[in-house]
Amino acid sequence: MLGLPSVPAFCLRPRDPRRGAVLTLTFVAVVAVGAFTGCWDREDGAAAAARSDAPPRGPRAEGTADREAVARAAAEAVAEGKSGKKAAQEVVSRSGDRWGTVYDRGEYAAFAEGLDGHWTGVGVWAVRAQDGMITVDGVQPGGPAARRGLRAGDRLLSVDGHAVTGLAVADVVALLRGTAGTPVVLNLSRDGADLTETVLRERLSAEPVTVRQLAGDVTVIKVTSFTRGSGERVRAAVRAAPAGGGVLLDLRGNRGGLVAEAVTAASAFLDGGLVATYDVRGEQRVLNADPGGDTTRPLVALVDGGTMSAAELVTGALQDRGRAVAVGSRTFGKGSVQMPTELPDGSVAELTVGTYRTPAGRSLDGGGITPDVPAGERAEERAVTVLGGLGVGP
Repeated sequence: MLGLPSVPAFCLRPRDPRRGAVLTLTFVAVVAVGAFTGCWDREDGAAAAARSDAPPRGPRAEGTADREAVARAAAEAVAEGKSGKKAAQEVVSRSGDRWGTVYDRGEYAAFAEGLDGHWTGVGVWAVRAQDGMITVDGVQPGGPAARRGLRAGDRLLSVDGHAVTGLAVADVVALLRGTAGTPVVLNLSRDGADLTETVLRERLSAEPVTVRQLAGDVTVIKVTSFTRGSGERVRAAVRAAPAGGGVLLDLRGNRGGLVAEAVTAASAFLDGGLVATYDVRGEQRVLNADPGGDTTRPLVALVDGGTMSAAELVTGALQDRGRAVAVGSRTFGKGSVQMPTELPDGSVAELTVGTYRTPAGRSLDGGGITPDVPAGERAEERAVTVLGGLGVGP
């Protein structure tokens, strides 16, 4: 992916050749406004960029866009003085690639910025339903949208007068972005009634990993996203946990992040070995944990329907390896692999090229992870009870 020096992290070489090649586990349909996606962190940009321009050739899976057709459509549009991004998006939309999308250069750079845990926006997460309706999936506590009363479940109809129904979430994100301090007018539908809110954009940030202690030497490690540095923070929290105590790894609402960070987080509880396999156009690769993790401390992974992508990768690995008991509700089920392709006008197409599987060979795409112990509203209580059964807790 040549010519994108401003993009700090996307599809670059993993830290260890055992961990596979260039890929992203992108959850494009659920995006924090300025948020994050699953991808490799940067190590050697030039070499990895060269590799991303020459991925392994193989059969194209059903429901994926043809990379050459997308690039050709963009090139023809640019030659005619039209929008290469728009032409490419039309090809992606027709292909049935559920997770494929196209960013212009600025959108892609801003999207990547969120991988550092900082972004400019209003502080909401959005999803697009099959009918094209854009719905608020979550609101950042204390953020500008939350202060104006936006709630999960609100339907977003327009942004500054631009209708958003049927748009890709990336395009909705682009409308919501802008300069900090500038207003954005949101037309919403809630419980059948329309309402309008004016929200001021802000420079936002989020702490991806927080730690708290419960009675009985139980350490709760909450990971909201796998942004840069989060994996090592998980490892540090495990090392600092009381000797003989248990860990509750809370991945509820975690929409994914950098794959390398997710592998590092899983490594905190494993002594090497397989985390996941994935395929890129029919060629299988592997993701392995680092050696030296804590393999004896009792561990519960707390999950829900908002646990997605790279967070599902971690949960599936710990569950299949017999390292953790999963408690909560079924996870989202996003297990496809995307790769970026730079287009002639500088825009970037993220196209699905394959899927990943857990160590036991399970594909999570569409089905998600079924927890070992189902739990609803009092899931944390249930998780603590499970830890008690493993020998720790009050």
